[in-house]
Amino acid sequence: MGIVVVEVCDGNAITTVNIEEIIESEFPEVAVLMNECLSFCGLCRVKPYALVNNRRIFGNTPEECLDKIRVAIKEELAVYK
Repeated sequence: MGIVVVEVCDGNAITTVNIEEIIESEFPEVAVLMNECLSFCGLCRVKPYALVNNRRIFGNTPEECLDKIRVAIKEELAVYK
C-alpha cells in the first residue's frame, strides 16, 4: 500500500475517468482504493470527489477534480521529502 491513499466511491462521477490507472501510473507511491460507498451520502451525486488521506477533494467536473487530487497528493508527498 502507498504512503498516500486515494479513496473513491464507485458511484461517483470521478469514475468516468480511469482514476485508478491515471493516479497510480503518475504516482507509484499512491494507492487508489475503489469503494462501494464512502458514507458521504449525496455528495457523489452532486460533484465528483475523492478522499486523499481522508481529506475530501472535489471539483465541478471529473477533470477538475483529478487536477485537485494531483495537487493534494503532491502536498501529502512533500511531507516525506
